[in-house]
Amino acid sequence: MLDHVADPVPAWRSTSLARTVGAIEAELDLAWARQLGEWDVVGGSPGETALGWLVVDSPEEHDWRTVDAALDRLTCTACGSTLTRGPATCRRCAYYHEVRFAAREVDRPDVPAGNEHALRVSFAVARARTRYGARARAGYELVLPALLAGDLPTTAQAQSARAMINKLTPEECDQVTTLAEVEEIARTR
Repeated sequence: MLDHVADPVPAWRSTSLARTVGAIEAELDLAWARQLGEWDVVGGSPGETALGWLVVDSPEEHDWRTVDAALDRLTCTACGSTLTRGPATCRRCAYYHEVRFAAREVDRPDVPAGNEHALRVSFAVARARTRYGARARAGYELVLPALLAGDLPTTAQAQSARAMINKLTPEECDQVTTLAEVEEIARTR
């Protein structure tokens, strides 16, 4: 039996972000189904839990989607949350949150080099919101839909967006739904 504990569904800042996260979660589910098939493991079995731990303890051997899918299916033995999504004070969740970044990243076809890394980091921030401040959440969440579509901001564009986000209060950062809103608010400061 899986040791997965369902977390409450977050209230995403926009329907676009909610759709994007849902699409990436579907990719994770497909990656996990392939992993189960490769290992001839039955979903929902103790073998699935064992495979999940094997994957997260050797992330460098797997694609990031497989590692994130495994994390989604495991429960933190310290705090009881889905692994990596516990409170910022949970050292075990923090450890596995950092370890996830050792997984492989292969850019998808027809996207700029580096898109996959940006997509992965933005997705991790969106799903582990308690680990990041309001400004980081705003920046990564607002760009996530464009990243999934295959875009990649230039360094200058990313720096400009960050400078504008830094002009917002943490409360404003949590309320904005588009970069246009960020720009509108920042223009008054």
